[in-house]
Amino acid sequence: MKSRNFVRRRPLLTLFLVLLALVLGWGWQQRVALAAFPDILSAYTAKEYCSCRYVVGQSQAYCQGYVKQYLPLSGLVDDTEQKRVTASGLGRSNTAAWIGSRQGCRLLP
Repeated sequence: MKSRNFVRRRPLLTLFLVLLALVLGWGWQQRVALAAFPDILSAYTAKEYCSCRYVVGQSQAYCQGYVKQYLPLSGLVDDTEQKRVTASGLGRSNTAAWIGSRQGCRLLP
């Protein structure tokens, strides 16, 4: 009885396991950047929306289209009195505020 090895018997499963190992290895190397990604979405949106509204002076509708992402946000709050914008997405929230005409908008801690 001939004994065949696993790779020849199941080439697609072998290819899948090799690719899975490579993706997991890459994910482990990039774990810090991947952990920061959820914060980046809301921070970018808050800062860019604030700049669009209060530095450039565009309308709400224009700025909402300008900051639209492939990943949806769960909330975008524009406080026109205090010139602050809070964006929420992927479980994180960030706020940007208009500082002045020379400084523009800045993310708040």
